[in-house]
Amino acid sequence: MSRAARANYREDVAGRANVEDTPELLAYYDELENLQTGALWTVANKIEPWQPQSSSVPVLWRYQDLRAHVLRSADLVSPEKAGRRVIYLNNPGRKDVAAAVGWLYSGLQTMRPGELASAHAHSASALRFIMEGQGAYTIVDGHKMTLGANDFVLTPNGTWHEHGVSAEGTPCIWQDGLDIPLMNALEANFYVVHPDLQQAVTHPVDDSPAAWGATALHPVGHKWDKGYSPLLKYQWEPTYEALSRYARVTDGSPYDGVIMDYVNPLTGGPVMQTIGASMQMLRPGEHTKAHRHTGSYIYQVAKGRGWSVINGQRFDWRERDIFCVPSWMFHEHANASAGEDACLFCFNDLPVMKALGLYREQALAENGGHQAA
Repeated sequence: MSRAARANYREDVAGRANVEDTPELLAYYDELENLQTGALWTVANKIEPWQPQSSSVPVLWRYQDLRAHVLRSADLVSPEKAGRRVIYLNNPGRKDVAAAVGWLYSGLQTMRPGELASAHAHSASALRFIMEGQGAYTIVDGHKMTLGANDFVLTPNGTWHEHGVSAEGTPCIWQDGLDIPLMNALEANFYVVHPDLQQAVTHPVDDSPAAWGATALHPVGHKWDKGYSPLLKYQWEPTYEALSRYARVTDGSPYDGVIMDYVNPLTGGPVMQTIGASMQMLRPGEHTKAHRHTGSYIYQVAKGRGWSVINGQRFDWRERDIFCVPSWMFHEHANASAGEDACLFCFNDLPVMKALGLYREQALAENGGHQAA
């Protein structure tokens, strides 16, 4: 079949082949439907597009718009009754699965001083990125970690975990990131509450970063056989310091500026099997070129202000705002300040894309590598 014939065969806007409906064909389709079957040519474009066609749309969630609503939830429901007091981010194209983008979930959770949610475990991999407040902590399989602004903590799938705020702390807000929609799509999701509601702290507080936080040093004789990182807490200060050092010796990526992945210190691979994470720095006045890739990305502004152009649409952001980039959509970032750097935290489904051999990337060739917004 020629290229022109092939294009004509599958470019019908309804997602059907270029086959004219006849009474005989329509009756045939009805007969197939009664047998719980169907003719592939009627759905070919829909299920096998020429390239990824995300149902997600780019969205910017402004922290200044959400903060009061998140805090108000603490007046309306208790963590005991709500289970998790979270305002989730709902992408207009993914409302059917409660996803922020693609197969990734995101929400903003708040807790008051002295509050402690019940311990639980689930199939979904999860992370927390602290947005504001003091005294927050997370316990993962007996490891208690104290958390400050821009700290990043893992609660991997299958682990007992719970979150709280010390009585001496302040109201805290953090972003939750999970792959709940993916687990549900795979029909593999489990959720269970700890039989004692709370778990015992069985290790010294902050032992995980103490043991595994040194970039090039590993504790001797310490065995770890989990599929996720033994470094459960990634602190902001050493992360920013590492980015700043790296920025002095590199030109960075033309598409992401100075970018570094959070990694499992034992393998150099992603922090969890299904979720990856990174932190990137845009130097003063830096404007990256546009590219696109398979996989879905959720960004949170850790520092500074700027804008991103996603699929031709400009989004202006500042500290603590959250935005998403759907799969296979061109995107570029810019730092709006001429004197200060900007930093973007990101979590994504890149480990899934790469493990399945599905990752592809493409640079924008037109207009000097920039989109018209």
